Amino acid sequence: MDYSKSKSTMKGVVLALGIACAASNAFAVSLAAPPESAGVNAPMAVQQKVTVTGNVSDAAGPLIGATIKVKGSSTGVVADMDGNFKIQANPSDVLEISYIGYITQEVTVGNKTKLTITLEEEKHNLNEVVVIGYGTQRREAVTGSVANVSGAELNQIAATNAAQALQGRVAGVLMTQTSSKPGAEMQIRIRGQRSLNASNDPLIVLDGIPFMGQLSDINPGDIKSMDILKDASATAIYGSRGANGVILITTVKGMQGSPAKVSYNAYVGFKTVFHKYPMMSGKKYAAMRKYAATAPNGNGGFQNSLDESDDTDTDWQDLFYRTGITHSHDVSISGGTQGGSYSFGAGYYHDEAVIPTQGYDRISIRGNFDQSVGKYFRFGLSTNTSYRETKGNNISMYNVLAQSPLASPYDENGNLKRTIKLAMDEMFVLTKDVAESLKDNWMNEEKGLGTYNTMFAEVKCPWIEGLSYRINVGLNYRSSKQGVFTGTGVNSANASTINSASVQQDITKNWVVENLLTYDRTFAEKHHVNFTGLYSAEQTTFERTYMSGQGIPAEYFQYYNIGAATQNLAVDPTRQNYWQSGLMSWMGRIMYTYDNKYMISAAVRGDGSSRLAKGHQWHTYPAVSVGWNISRESFLKDVKWIDNIKLRVGYGETSNQSIDPYSTLGALSSRPYNFGPDNTGFYRGYYVSTLPNEELGWEYSSTWNFGVDFSFFSGRLNGTMEYYIQNTKDLLLGVSLPATSGVGSYMANVGKTRNTGFEFSLNGIILDNKNGWTWDAGINFYYNHNELVELASGAKEDVGNRWFVGHPIDVIYDYKKIGLWQEGDPYLEVLEPGGNVGMIKVEYTGEYDANGKPVRQINSEDMQVMDMEPDLVGGFNTNVYYKGFDFSLIGAFQIGGTLISTLHSSNGYLNALTGRRGQIDVDYWTETNTDAKYPRPGGISSSDNPKYGSTLGYFDAGYLKVRAITIGYDFANLKAVKDFGISKLRAYFTVQNPFVLFSPFTNECGLDPETNTLSNDSSTMAVTMEGYTGSHTLPVVGYNTPATRNFLFGINLTF
Repeated sequence: MDYSKSKSTMKGVVLALGIACAASNAFAVSLAAPPESAGVNAPMAVQQKVTVTGNVSDAAGPLIGATIKVKGSSTGVVADMDGNFKIQANPSDVLEISYIGYITQEVTVGNKTKLTITLEEEKHNLNEVVVIGYGTQRREAVTGSVANVSGAELNQIAATNAAQALQGRVAGVLMTQTSSKPGAEMQIRIRGQRSLNASNDPLIVLDGIPFMGQLSDINPGDIKSMDILKDASATAIYGSRGANGVILITTVKGMQGSPAKVSYNAYVGFKTVFHKYPMMSGKKYAAMRKYAATAPNGNGGFQNSLDESDDTDTDWQDLFYRTGITHSHDVSISGGTQGGSYSFGAGYYHDEAVIPTQGYDRISIRGNFDQSVGKYFRFGLSTNTSYRETKGNNISMYNVLAQSPLASPYDENGNLKRTIKLAMDEMFVLTKDVAESLKDNWMNEEKGLGTYNTMFAEVKCPWIEGLSYRINVGLNYRSSKQGVFTGTGVNSANASTINSASVQQDITKNWVVENLLTYDRTFAEKHHVNFTGLYSAEQTTFERTYMSGQGIPAEYFQYYNIGAATQNLAVDPTRQNYWQSGLMSWMGRIMYTYDNKYMISAAVRGDGSSRLAKGHQWHTYPAVSVGWNISRESFLKDVKWIDNIKLRVGYGETSNQSIDPYSTLGALSSRPYNFGPDNTGFYRGYYVSTLPNEELGWEYSSTWNFGVDFSFFSGRLNGTMEYYIQNTKDLLLGVSLPATSGVGSYMANVGKTRNTGFEFSLNGIILDNKNGWTWDAGINFYYNHNELVELASGAKEDVGNRWFVGHPIDVIYDYKKIGLWQEGDPYLEVLEPGGNVGMIKVEYTGEYDANGKPVRQINSEDMQVMDMEPDLVGGFNTNVYYKGFDFSLIGAFQIGGTLISTLHSSNGYLNALTGRRGQIDVDYWTETNTDAKYPRPGGISSSDNPKYGSTLGYFDAGYLKVRAITIGYDFANLKAVKDFGISKLRAYFTVQNPFVLFSPFTNECGLDPETNTLSNDSSTMAVTMEGYTGSHTLPVVGYNTPATRNFLFGINLTF
């Protein structure tokens, strides 16, 4: 990470830290501190104090909040809005002038009464403090794998949540889009997947307390920093919750001893479709349909319906999309008093999709304060609350994409038709005007509230220096209410289809109490010891209610009075839920540093979980890591271009218990009998659907981590390299049982996985304020190999869940397409009896006779396991500054891997090549186009799709993508701006997702190469992917909300 940006941008990042540092140095005098004795001050009494005035700046202008302190005393002041200061000092005093991110200067007062100080930026700050969990540590002393991203870096990309902004920023952290709808969460994986049934999501800690909400509940503008703990030596202190890595989020805090500061950050923008789904035009569609009708023994022959004409060319997407509007507004005030600080903020975020009626709104409120009382007591409160609304999830792209381009949506009078009759289907007409006119009669919306609150109190031990006790209390609540209503005849070919409604409400409540004992002390200037002890308890309660019905008597009831439904009123027992779980923990950690040269950290933690079986609920796991700052050794002292080289080795163990509560108890389900009283229908009875397991225990992971941190040329080049090996055993897995047992499955500890990988990050300063120009750049990349080592009972595969020993967890299990059958190819009738030239040709894996002839036709035995892992994943960024101007570019890339497009495969029913419905524009086989990629239209089929049509959806997943380009200018140095007391006034323009390069998928169809849905989402594909709908799901490309290109205009204002 780069810490040497010019003042125009750096000020916004470090101002809060700078003033906080200044305040803590200048005003950290106890309210009850006794005056110094006259005897001690006698030598100074003969000196006459003088008033020293001055100005502190950097190359770009004043440094607001710089600290000016009399060395060796508690006397200090803070530079004002113009960088000016005034301080009383003796002629023999030495003044220390400091600012976070800059090199501290010392000036002897002497006979000087006016000073002009210009501070130089530090190129790479080894003394930067990073959050490591239950404390902080200087980056130079960190021995685990910890990455840091500042709030300023996150907010270079305007996003609904921080995960979207984190994409491509940290090596080893993969952010995968599983839905492109506004407000959707992203899938986060740190160093790959470990578990099959248990959660692979990392633990998120918000302001020191484990977070039980979703990242979209947190306004990205409220985040000061995100620290990612990646290896077990760093995450073991969080026990079972840290098995998949930990993301520590610190929100913006106030500045002790500083005056109030008000900030307003806003942007407004519009969104256009990155690329329309590549559907055939009317002319191409008519030609394909006619050609399909000529196929022998095939699946074509569809004729134009009365609503279709070869002379019509309707672009249904043009009739459907809108320009989406997005805007965000954040206002905050922060400051502090002597011994205290405060910060309060509020935000509003609005995001419209290009799909009509689809959007997301969030209102967020944040506040925190802390206050010291006397020398030994401090307390504080932090609260983050948000209200959110998501609308329009009922709108599916299928009705738009599946329409025939040969059909017009208008009748002879120019009025919109209600339906279009195709050759075999009648489809509801869906345009932008139709969707917007039905927004009150056709809805799927979610409303929710989340409030996350932390209180703390800290007491320092007056008789033991460095010893303190702290208690953290977290009180959290999250609700979600989803209402669905479809009016009479809406989205149906039948105008009288009865209306329907449903409502689901989820409520999660959580409390956490943590008791922390900390001892932090430096002995003889070289020996630094830090000990942390923890005892904590937490409890989470979840409840869900669900109700549905049909025949709502008045459409304006929508889903608010389902009890009035006249038909099929139901309270489905499988949709109701209630559970409560608890976790008790203890932890001890000691960190020792000698002379900033040798570092060791050791921790041990024990967790007790209510989710596991009696006798298996408690587990204890250790972690240890060591570091050697080799650059501080005498043999490298004279190598001036080396700032820092630190070698790290760590080992740690963690565990996972993120399975459904009560899994150890088994489960009962109910089903109706075929008898019962006439007036009430069938009786229902219970049966055992899941067996209990009284031996259910923890899922264990152990990790070795080897790392090198380096900084060269006065910090102008710095980076990190890491290699890790992670083994997970006793996987928590739902084991299927044969039908003859009468029970579906049971939960057990079976199986093993392994992850190995390499990570590299590099940051450099190319120009360092040369003639006013500063240019920095950074790149990171990583490789992770995941392998399923063992399954239950020594099995080599679980075909139903698509898990195969010796392969990654995520694989493709399918036939392997090797081309298309051509005229003259041997063995067509043997391998594909009744097949045709131009059909998909898949690899035969069976035996051959003595003449080299296949002994059987293609069948399921020829299905193969194909790995999907990329060869390399990474990100890059660069920033250029010239006086008040700034330019930034952020991007990401992937080399190799496999992307699944359900649009092109059988799951979308949009590449059927028959002419029944709308058709993806593909290069298909004809007698004059035999080198085509896609099969002959109307050829041999399977379920209305080309035979082996699933193989058409696999693409090389490589790409290079520019995520955002920003150009800005800070007007803060203009006199007219300063006269209004404004310290920052930056205007900027950003374009997001401007272009994609080197993507075979994008080159073929124009679409964004990132996934947009999951394999089990029936709303984004016609048929979900077999084998990937239960415990095992995959991110894929479907016909979800289209990717967009966004144009934003924003300002950053501080005064």
